[in-house]
Amino acid sequence: MEAVICEAYGSPDVLKILKVNKPNPKSDEILVRILASAVNSGDVAVRTLKGNLFQKITMKFIFGWSKPRNPILGTVYAGIVEQVGSDVKSFKIGDEVFGLRGFKFGTHAEYVAIKESSIVAHKPINATFEEAAALLFGGQTAHYFIHKSNIPKVSGLNIMVYGATSSVGTAAIQIAKYYGAVVTAVCSDYSEDLVLKLGADKVIFYNRSDFTQTNEKYNVIFDTVGKVSKKQCTHLLKNNGQFYSVAGLEYAKESMVQIAFLKEIFEMGNYNSCIDRIYILNDIIEAHRYVDTGKKRGNVVLKINS
Repeated sequence: MEAVICEAYGSPDVLKILKVNKPNPKSDEILVRILASAVNSGDVAVRTLKGNLFQKITMKFIFGWSKPRNPILGTVYAGIVEQVGSDVKSFKIGDEVFGLRGFKFGTHAEYVAIKESSIVAHKPINATFEEAAALLFGGQTAHYFIHKSNIPKVSGLNIMVYGATSSVGTAAIQIAKYYGAVVTAVCSDYSEDLVLKLGADKVIFYNRSDFTQTNEKYNVIFDTVGKVSKKQCTHLLKNNGQFYSVAGLEYAKESMVQIAFLKEIFEMGNYNSCIDRIYILNDIIEAHRYVDTGKKRGNVVLKINS
C-alpha cells in the first residue's frame, strides 16, 4: 500500500510517499481501507517538533529521537471495513467507520488495522467520508475542554473562543452553542462570516484591536491555538472563571463518549465539519505547507482512496 512517511523532523519536504506493507489485522482488529484523513496541528507539531527547547526534547523522548518512531502520521480517519478479525463482534466487512488514533498515528496511508476496542464507530449516516474525518480532531479536543468547564451544566454562560477559526475553535463554537452558551469569537475580520455562520454571538477582531481590552467578563476563556496565557486573560474572567488552552500541560484524552457525541450532533444537523481545503495523497507536502501558514479555516482534509 502507499503511505506518507515522515523521514525526519523538519519542513514538509521530509514527507515522502512510499510503498509499505499492508497491515494484517489480528483477531481483535478490523482492517480499514481509508478514504479520508486530515492534516491537523498535531501532525505539524510532531513533524516540526514545535515548541521551546524543553518541549522539543520531551517530544523526542515520546515520538522518537532523530525521527518519528511511527513514521506514518495522521490521527483521524474515515473509511470502509475490508477485513475483520475472528473475535470482532461490532463490525463487519463493508461497514463505513470513522475514528481517532491519537498519538498512535498511522492514518496517512491507504489502510490501517484498528483494534475493535479503540476509538472507532460507524460514521454518521449523513456524512461524507471527508466530513466524517474532519469532525474528529477539533471536535474531540473541543469536547474534552468544554466538558471540563461548567458550560454543559449551566445554560447561558459566557465563553470566549480565541483562535475561533482553527479546527478546535470552529468545533468549540458549535459545541458551546449546543449547550446554550453565549459565544464571543476572537479571529481576524477576514473570518467574520464563518464564525457567525457557526453561531458566534459576538466577534472580536484581533487584527483591529487588542482583545484583552474588552470590558466584558467571561465564565470560560478557551485558547484553541496555544497563543495566549492565563495571565493575559485573568482580568477578563468572572469570579471562579475558567481558562483552558491547548498549549497547557493537559492532553485532551480521546474517548468513545466524544465520538458518539460528535456523530449524534452531526446527524441532528447541529454540527458543521468546516472543511477548508481537500488535498489528495500525492499533494501531502502542499497540504502541510498550507497548514503551516496558520491561515486555514477549519479543517484540511486528505483524500486517500476513492
